[in-house]
Order: sequence, then structure tokens, then C-alpha cells
Amino acid sequence: MKSALAAFVFTALIAGVTFADEPIHYPQTRRINHVDTYHGTKVADPYRWLEEDVRKDDDVRKWVEAENKVTFAYLEQIPEREAIKKRLTELWNYERYSTPSKAAGRYFYSKNDGLQNQSVVYVREGLNGKPRVLLDPNRMSKDGTVALSGMNESDDGRFLAYGVAEAGSDWQTWKILDVASGKPLADEIRWIKYGSGVWSKDGKGIFYVRYPQPRPGEEFQNLTFNMMVYYHRVGTAQSEDVLVYKRPDQPEWGFSPGMTDDGRYLIITVHKGTDARYRILYKDLSEPFGTFIDLVDDFDNEYSFIDNDGPIFWFKTDFKAPRGRVIAIDIRRPERSNWKEIVPEAKDNLQHVSLVGNQFIAHYLKDAHSQVKFFAPDGTFLRELHTPGLGSVSGFGGKRTDTETFFTFSSFAAPPQVHRYDLLTGKMTSVFGAPKVKFNPDDYEVHQEFYPSRDGTKIPLFITAKRGLKLDGSNPLLLYGYGGFDIPIVPDFRPERIAWLEMGGVYAQANLRGGGEYGQEWHKAGTKHQKQNVFDDFIAAAEYLIKERYTSKEKLAIQGRSNGGLLVGACMTQRPDLYGACLPGVGVMDMLRFHKFTAGRFWTDDYGSSDDPQGFLSLYTYSPYHALLRHGPQKYPATLVTTADTDDRVVPGHSFKFAAALQANQAGSAPVLIRIETRAGHGAGKPTGKRIEEVSDEWAFLVKNLKMNVSAQ
Repeated sequence: MKSALAAFVFTALIAGVTFADEPIHYPQTRRINHVDTYHGTKVADPYRWLEEDVRKDDDVRKWVEAENKVTFAYLEQIPEREAIKKRLTELWNYERYSTPSKAAGRYFYSKNDGLQNQSVVYVREGLNGKPRVLLDPNRMSKDGTVALSGMNESDDGRFLAYGVAEAGSDWQTWKILDVASGKPLADEIRWIKYGSGVWSKDGKGIFYVRYPQPRPGEEFQNLTFNMMVYYHRVGTAQSEDVLVYKRPDQPEWGFSPGMTDDGRYLIITVHKGTDARYRILYKDLSEPFGTFIDLVDDFDNEYSFIDNDGPIFWFKTDFKAPRGRVIAIDIRRPERSNWKEIVPEAKDNLQHVSLVGNQFIAHYLKDAHSQVKFFAPDGTFLRELHTPGLGSVSGFGGKRTDTETFFTFSSFAAPPQVHRYDLLTGKMTSVFGAPKVKFNPDDYEVHQEFYPSRDGTKIPLFITAKRGLKLDGSNPLLLYGYGGFDIPIVPDFRPERIAWLEMGGVYAQANLRGGGEYGQEWHKAGTKHQKQNVFDDFIAAAEYLIKERYTSKEKLAIQGRSNGGLLVGACMTQRPDLYGACLPGVGVMDMLRFHKFTAGRFWTDDYGSSDDPQGFLSLYTYSPYHALLRHGPQKYPATLVTTADTDDRVVPGHSFKFAAALQANQAGSAPVLIRIETRAGHGAGKPTGKRIEEVSDEWAFLVKNLKMNVSAQ
């Protein structure tokens, strides 16, 4: 029986039909004689000019236009492209919901009807009340590029604070809406980045973090320093906001405000980079003239605030527990000798803890898939949640006095479904019903294998494919990875992967070192001078899949985004012989200069820095851009680089320079192209329409270059 994709879109195609390949004439990218000296080593950077902001530099803008012209001329000739887009559009067209949150009997959640560019925020008076549209970001722009970046309701349910980001930027403007009337107030809070706000218990105002207003023209590429904590009173101008906390002597410090459930204490979590290593301060809001008190005064460990019981503060920490545990600190006796362990470290990695219904809800990762356990406030184990299968969960928010909580479960072949969990009875019920996606999940199977990396370390690998897959080496296979920043890559549902499976593809997802699957030891084994472990893990995954005859070199594609884009860039320059196609997305490609732009300075926790002699040697060894320049002309696999012209997280200059160097050094006949999205950022808030178009191009590129006979599926 033909797959849905083949039956739906390829019945008119003849197997094996292709258009005549013609040589690609890439734009002639100007080279300059720019050389930097790092600790005595001279390093050429001939495409430095491509770092300039496309919004302001005509030469870069013209280069982007020229590259896109070549790329889209190539993509438009692929016969299957439009058919893929039609099927993706059908798969994407299903209702999807966020996990609800509750305040004073009102339930807040977002819903996308299917093809809406942005999800719409709804409110219900009671869980079974009639849903009412509260906020529709699709009305904020004609092209769908204005998105919500977060929202937070006041405890009394009266107000909703929400962030707005334009064209995928990390900059946010926060506004406030009156829930009863649905009307926005005049309040506007600007220059927020990498943070949100927390309401005061009385609902009269919000504590938030912001940066100083940047100078004109420096908003989207320059580094940000001197974050501050402010208090905004509802109904007033931002100019009247009260400065709560700042540290001008520590311009690199960042702050995250939190509030105890009883509203008495303001908690400030202090961070410097991407590592979960925090200082903790608190202020007793019942003391008008009280000052902030240091509770944890070093950056040695994670201390994620959970909740309090009067002067007893609970934290999730990796202090003396690299896989995480729960401790209690009595602020009346804050010395470490008085800290009390509540939930001890387990064999599996503790990801998140909330306190709802007077129960600790602990979310663990067991070999990269979710496991949820419940504990009493004294640490007594109560029960384990039995999830519907091998997948991942999110949610479990609420108050200590609540008797219910909500979570979402999903897996590779299971669309996200929202569940209500009764904390008194342990009963689990579906809130919005099962998602109706136009495919049959029973056609596919998901399993997990473990393979050895170069040094013998066992690496988890999820594999999703049609049932009855033949292991004869002929299957097109897409291998995805990330491996960084203590972030776990877990089973989740993506409509585009279903289309890939329908085309006869296999999907594999490797859980590499550097990620957050197994705690701090696993994370640190893939950072700084040990970053090569991550690339070795990914290369070993490719070799394993070929050895086990899931695929072959000619049929293997690799994909990653952001830090995963770096992963693909490093692996394709180290082993260009191993892949049939590569999809590096919004990648960090110049490892010597990443820390000089926007959020880059935070990433030195994982990467190190070229400012340090040893850091430079490590980074220069694998930096994808510099590897291309050092190696000179070689045969590289078919590559489609993707980025966006307004990405202010990983600035597009990374991908621009990498693509220019790749085109200059491609000695083979395989295409090496760059697709540059307009009015889009790093990925967050990207409109549904743009997401479908980008994936359509990526899958069409793979169909052609992996020589996939999709019409026979």
C-alpha cells in the first residue's frame, strides 16, 4: 500500500524522472585581505565583510539577493517540491494546544487551528467554560512575523502580561491586557531580552529585567551588558518604573526574578552564561526598607528555586549531585551545614521540579525519555506517572494549593496531547481530545538503540521508521543531532518528520555528549577542549547506521540547527566522505568570533573563547569556517545552509561566511547552496507558512540529492 504522501501527491510522477543537471554558477563572493593574529598565529578571514548587518550594508544585501536567486532557481526545478509542500500543509493542518495555566479559576492556554501563522491565546471561566479569544497575534502583522514571546497572568486572574517579538528578534516588548474586557492597557515595557516578568502577589505590578536602550543601529548585532531588575506598576509609564536591583560592577551578570508562592519573598537568580551555575539573592517584600540578602554567593552549582514554606526555601540543585536532587534551605540558618536533602539524587537525570498540590513533581530523563515521579514535602516517594509510551512530557505547573495540574505528552509518531492530572485521585484525563493529524501512527515504530562512540562511550539513538523496514542499506536516512548547552534532545512530534517517513525515509536522533540527557558529567564531556567528543559521537552514529544497513553513505543526510548547525558544519568538514547531503541550520560557524556578537558571550561556558590561548587552539581545530579555508578545495556533499537575515541570536554572518567559503572550495559537482529567509530570526515565533516553505525546500533538496524514488513509496 502506498504511503499517504505518495498517494496524495506523486501519482502523476513517473519513478526516476529528473531534470537535466546543469552546472551551478555561484555568485562571485568578494575576498578581502583580512588577517587576525591569535596568540601568535595568523588567521585569514577573507569574508569578514559578510558579518555586516544586512539591514544597513548594501553589499551584504546584494550578496543575499544573489545567493537566494541561485538557490531558489535550483529548488524551483525539483519536480517533487510543490507536491511535498502540499502534503506538509495537510499534515500541519491540525489543532494543537498549549498546556493550560490557571489563575483564580480562569484557565489560560493557546491554540492553533492548524495553519494559523501564530497560535491564539484563549481564556475559560472554569475548565469547562466557553473559550474566549483573549489575544490574537495574527492580527498584529500581515505576514505573521509578529509573535508572542511569552505570557504571565496575575494571581488574581485580572491581568495578562505578554511579550511581543518582531521578525524573530530576541528583543521583546511587554504589554498588559485586562482579562475581563479583553482590552490592552497603555502599558508598554521595552528593551527586554533573555527574560520575562513575575507578578507581585497583589497583582498591582510586575518585576522584570531589561537592558539599557541601545544606541540606534546597534540593536541587532552588538553585545548586551548591564541587565537590571525593575518593578512596573500597572497603569504607569515605563519611565516611572522603579529600579530594584543592578550590578554595574558586574556588567556580564544576568538576572531572573521569581516570587515565592506566598508572595512574601522576591527571589533573584543570577547567571553569567549558559551553564546552570547560579547565585541566589532574596528580598523580604514585607520589609519596606529591607535589602537583598545573598543566600548562595558563588557560581559553582545550579540552584533552581522551586517554592517555599515560610522561611524554608526548596531548590533543585546539582550541588554534590551531578544528576540533580532537591534540598531545603532555612533562610534563618542558611549555612551549608544546615542544608537538608529532601529528594536524593537518582540514577536518572532530574530535569525539573515543581510543587503543586503539596507534592513535588519531579521530571526525570531515563535514557533521554521522560519519567515523572511524585514525592511528599518530606521527600517520601508517593507514585510514578505512567506515560502513554516512549516519549517526552512538559508542563506540571500550578500552585501548592491546587488539586490539579496539566501536562503534554508527545513522541515521534504521537502528536502532542494535553492531559489533566488529578493530584488527589491520580486520575489522568485528556483535556482537548486527541489531535487529528492526517496519518496513521500505527504505520510506524520507534525504538532505541545504543552504539559505541570513538572512545567506547555508549550513545543513545532513537530510530523511527515504517513497520517492517528492510535493513538492506537502501533507505534514505536523516540523522539529527545537537549535543550542547546541557539541553536534552527528546522524542517529540514534528509534522515534517511524518512527511519524511511517508517518503520512505528513516529518521534517527542521536543523544550526544554535551547535551542534558545524563547530568553534568555527560554535559561537560562535550564542552570546551572536549567538544570533539560531540563530533565523534555524531560521526559514530552515521557509521553505526551504515554498518547496521539502515542506510548507506549515498543515502545518508545529517541535520542540526544552532549549536546543531555547528555540529553539522564540523562533521561535514571532518568527514566529507560520509554523507550524501547536509542541512546545517542557523549554525555557529566561526568559532573564533562568536563571542563578539549579541548572545555569543554567554556561549563561552560551552565553547571556551579564542581570547584564551588554549581555548583558541581547541576552537581553531574544529571551527567549520576555518576548516574550509585550511583544507582548500575538496569534494563536499550536497549542502543546503539555512539562516535568516534578521537572526540576532546566531547572527547570519556565520552562515554567510561558511557558505561563501564552501562554494569557493567545492571541488565536487554536488550543490552547496544557502537559503536565506527574510523577516525571520533564529526560529522562535517563525510563522507556520514560512516553516512549511523552508521544510519543503529542505525535503525537496534531499529528494533530489539522495536520489529518492518517492513515487514508488
